[in-house]
Parts: sequence; C-alpha cells; structure tokens
Amino acid sequence: MSDDDDIKYVKRQRTLHYGSLEESERKRLAATSAGIPASSSSQLEDIDSDEDYEEQKKSAPSPPAAPLPTAGALVNKIDDDFFDLETEVAKDKVALLEEFERKKRARQINVSTDDAEIKRNLRYLNEPICYFGEGPAERRRRLKELLASLGENAIKEKKNEEEERKQLQKEQESTWYHEGPETLRVARLWIADYSLPRAKCRLEKARQNLKVPSATRAGRMVELQKRLQSLSAQSSQVGDTRPLSGCAFSNDSKFLLTSSWSGLCKLWTVPNCKLQQTLRGHTSYVGGVAFRPNVQHDEKNIVAMASGGHDGAVKLWSFGSEESIADITGHMPHRVSKLDFHPSGRFLATACYDASWRLWDLEQKTEVLHQEGHAKSVHCLAFQADGSVIVTGGLDAFGRVWDLRTGRCIMFLEGHLGSIFGVDFSPNGFHIATGSQDNTCKIWDLRRRQSVYTIPAHINLISDVKYQRDGGSFLATCSYDCTTKIWSNKTWQPLKTLEGHDGKVVSLGISSDSHYILTTSFDRTFKLWASDS
Repeated sequence: MSDDDDIKYVKRQRTLHYGSLEESERKRLAATSAGIPASSSSQLEDIDSDEDYEEQKKSAPSPPAAPLPTAGALVNKIDDDFFDLETEVAKDKVALLEEFERKKRARQINVSTDDAEIKRNLRYLNEPICYFGEGPAERRRRLKELLASLGENAIKEKKNEEEERKQLQKEQESTWYHEGPETLRVARLWIADYSLPRAKCRLEKARQNLKVPSATRAGRMVELQKRLQSLSAQSSQVGDTRPLSGCAFSNDSKFLLTSSWSGLCKLWTVPNCKLQQTLRGHTSYVGGVAFRPNVQHDEKNIVAMASGGHDGAVKLWSFGSEESIADITGHMPHRVSKLDFHPSGRFLATACYDASWRLWDLEQKTEVLHQEGHAKSVHCLAFQADGSVIVTGGLDAFGRVWDLRTGRCIMFLEGHLGSIFGVDFSPNGFHIATGSQDNTCKIWDLRRRQSVYTIPAHINLISDVKYQRDGGSFLATCSYDCTTKIWSNKTWQPLKTLEGHDGKVVSLGISSDSHYILTTSFDRTFKLWASDS
C-alpha cells in the first residue's frame, strides 16, 4: 500500500479573475455597443465566463427606450458629467506663456544700476522703495518686473503726470486779477493823488521826530508805559441780549459803536456809556462796524457809519436816524465779517466769505473793485494811514498786502499756522500786525518783506489786533481766553493784561487820543478801559 492511498483530494475551487482596467473598459464598450445600458455594465465584473454572460444577456429584459433629451438638458448633462480639461489646460498654458513673455521683456529692459535712482523710480510707481532683506540686485530685479508689467514708459508717464499736477497747482496759487471797469481806473488815479502827499507828510514827520533828543523820546515812552500799566475798567455796560460782535470809536473819541448777534447796532456816548441811538435794519447777526472819517456828529443825512451782516447785507447809517440811509447789495448770501473806511472817507472796503474783498465808491454808489486772491474766506482787512495800500487776512492762514494804485499784491504774509482773525497797520506805514488762530501775533515789515517778530500772545486764538492811532507806540490784542493785552512797540514786552470779561473777547478799539480802550465780549457786555490818572 502506497502513501498516495491516504491522500484525500479536494476539488479545486474556480478562481475569479477580474482582469485589468483595460479589460473592464473593453467589456463596457462591448456591452454599450450591444445595447446594454451603461448603468448595468458594472455587472460585467461578476461574470465568470462568456457562457454566463450569454445566459445573463438572454435573461435580461430589454431596456426601455429613453426619450431624446432637449438641447438645454443635454448641455446640463454634459456640464454635470464631464470636466472641460482642454479649456483649463489652455488657460494654464496661456498664463505660463504670459509669465515667460513677461520675464523675457524684463530681461530686455534696461534699468539703471544706481540704487538711489532705482528707489526714486520705485517711489514714482507708488511702490515700497525697499523690502526687508532686499538688496540692490533684488530691488533692481523687482523694478524690471514692474516695468515689464506696467510698460517701459510707466516711469516717464508718472513723471509727466507729476509735472502736470505741479503746474496746475502753481497756476491755482498764482495771483490773478479781475478786469475792472472804467470807474476803477478813475479810482486808482484818485487814490494815487490822495496818498502821495500824505506819504510825503508822514515821512517828513518821521524825520522831525528823529531830531528830538533820544532822552526826550525815552521819557515820553516811560510816561506812556506808566499810564498803560495803570489801565482799569472805567465803565462796563450790558450792550445787548445777545453776544456783542464788533466795536469802533468815532474820530473825535466822543462816541462808540457796538454790534450784536441780535442784528442791532447801538451808538453810545464816551465816557458815560449812555445809549444815544439804536440802529435797526439787519435781519441777521452783525459782524463788523466802522465810523467814517471826517464826519462830525452834527452832520445829518450823510453816511457816518457802516455795518456788515452774516447774510451779506451792508448798511450805511447817519447820525440822528435809526434807519439806514443806503444799502449795499452784492455780497449775498455770503457773510461780511469786517469792513473799513478809506482814510479819505470816499471808499469802503468789505471782507466777504466768498474768498474775496470789495472796494465800494460811496460817491458813485458803485463797486469799483472785486478782488480775489485768497484760497478761503477773507475775514479781516485794514487800510494804511496814507490810503495807498490795504492788508487782508483770511481763513487760509495767509495775509496779502494790495497796492490800490496798481492792483498788485505787493507782499504775501506767510507764516501763521491757523486762520487770521485780525490785522492792522501801524501809523508808521510799514509795520503790520496780524493775530491768528495759532495764538500768536506776528509783526511784518513791508520794507524787509518778512516777519520781524512773533509774539506768543495768548493761550487761545487772537480775535483782533489794534495799533495805537497816534504814534503806534503800543499794540493791543484780544483773545478767546477772555483777556486783552497791551504790548510795547519795538521790544514787544507785555505792559498790561486787561481782565474782567466772563466770555470770549471778540473785538477791541483804541480811541484816536489814546485815552480809552474798548472791548466787546460774548458775555454781552462792553468795557471801557482808561488810566486812573
């Protein structure tokens, strides 16, 4: 008996071979061509042999005929089942080709090797001039890539745009003039004939003053300073139910005029501060007021006073009448903040919030000059004592000096950091004081065409400045810090601080005889300051 007799043979199970992906795909295509739906083609993987496949094919029911899809359905089917690989490949290829072209152009662009010039060109292109860890070579490469993207002429175009912008800004800042009427030429000739003899007299008076011994001049100055240091409030009067906005002394120092936010202007006696006359006519806030030179109180029915309102109305008043005798229209709806009479009394200048100032001929009753030049509203102005020039100050923080005989801006006052709210000419004819929102008062010299001194005057904005009318030996400034200060001329030392108002001090005036100083405030009162002696 052999060992093979003990061996039990087990029937070998049939092995299923699923085949490769290629074979399965071939079967699927064969089934599709035979009419079997694609969804049942996956069953071919379980078929062991061709016989089983034939039997399954015979037993399988014939698939129902599917309806033909519409065009829209066909598109949706395609979009859901297929991915447009060729399009995506084409996009990537285009992007890659563009990148290659850009790098090719970058290699062909000639760029300076000067690192400073490269930084300057990057700044022209509004790009950072340096990245962290970036060296000159990397910076040069970055500039070449930028030029390849923007174009080789990008720097040149940026420079041209910068030049055009600077040229436009220069044109906007340049002074230009209105073409005036024939009446303006007549007014200029008249002002020249009036101012030249007065300038000659002023210079002659200055020469005579130099002949006075220095000891005598020093003694007069010491006496004046003692009198100023003894200033005190001689009278305090409630001027209106609303804050007071402006004030002025008459030429003979016998009357004072105040304006209010209520729209009323009131005439008071000096020094008793008794109400003499109430001027009614404004329908809005009243800003500045002024007395006309060379007009006496007993002269009736002639223009003696002027006032300007926030609504642009300018009214002319006479002594003895509560109604205005004439109205000046032409500013509306812009505010008229300050006004001033020409020393001759023939002309009236008005500062308007349309960034211009006007000159009016009261004899011809017409506007002879409409002068622009400020970038913002013009707030204040003042004539020189000769009548030949005028200074204006605006909310643009600049002042301008205009020659009325030629119409030219002869000096540009640049230096303040805030709006200018007060200007005044010294009686010597060549010094100008300006008070600003930056709390300083600057002294300007027309001969040197620059600022000669800056007074850190107050702790709040300066609302008004005034020189002494006779000689200009001292300067007064008032401020929103509720104080008024007196400064010595030439040394600019503080002589006296006038305290007493409970609100902001908005305007001041100095009488022609230098005996009185007038201040008005938001506390609705005006105060008359005088020396105890």
